[in-house]
Amino acid sequence: MALAPIATAMAAVTVVDDAKRPVTLNSPARRIVSLAPHATEMLFAAGAGPYIVGVTEFSDYPPEAKRLPSVGSGVSLDLERILELKPDLVVGWNNGIAATQLARLEQLGIPVYKSEPYDFATIALSIERMAHLVGTETTGRTAANAFRSRLERLRNTYQQRRSITVFYQIWRSPLMTLNGSHMVSSALRLCGGENIFAGLPQLAPTVSVEAVLKANPEAIIASTGEQDDVFAAWRRFPGLKAVAGGNLISIDGELLNRSGPRILDGTEALCKQLDAVRRKRP
Repeated sequence: MALAPIATAMAAVTVVDDAKRPVTLNSPARRIVSLAPHATEMLFAAGAGPYIVGVTEFSDYPPEAKRLPSVGSGVSLDLERILELKPDLVVGWNNGIAATQLARLEQLGIPVYKSEPYDFATIALSIERMAHLVGTETTGRTAANAFRSRLERLRNTYQQRRSITVFYQIWRSPLMTLNGSHMVSSALRLCGGENIFAGLPQLAPTVSVEAVLKANPEAIIASTGEQDDVFAAWRRFPGLKAVAGGNLISIDGELLNRSGPRILDGTEALCKQLDAVRRKRP
């Protein structure tokens, strides 16, 4: 009597990535190259850490990621090195120059998962999808549900607080910010912050000092690690609400600017900073 085929971990797996494309593997991934720091953090949260064989520059969390081979920066990949690592899955950032490089990897026959979450819900879903591609569904589901539970607690605590207008500075020269579609704006909204440039069409637009002065935000936020004394230029305008109120706020960019699991740490820190602004109000 013939035995029926036994279902094993080698079965094909399919998920839909952030570009709304199906990603199919003949079997769960066992050699993964991550091409963005936020993707590296998601993969580790999903339980895929043991299967990551290469990462890009600045993939420094969790600490184990620092020991993995580098395949270049997020905008300049070492394709030869990636191919030497023989990945059965590449997870990359679907934006700008990186998108062209991801297309080249696909042309070479490597499955690519495009990761670019713009909201909290997608981060949790991405952890689950990556876990499915690796076969670590239980770990991924646990991490995603913990993320959702903490997110709900933050929403319940902060979302109804009084609104505060905010300029979020990501670079000083040229002066750059983020629009309303970026993940940072989702964090601002949760905390009761109002991005003064949310309506601009570009994801990371360049703006003028005059435009910021005209909007006159109550707080200016800059990520640490951008440049030294990031607020020096703004202190020249004592009439600006953010300056007059002493609301020049530094935030850890690695926590808030990366769309990975630790963004809730950055969001909670942001919410507390904006609460401090509210307490200064008359």
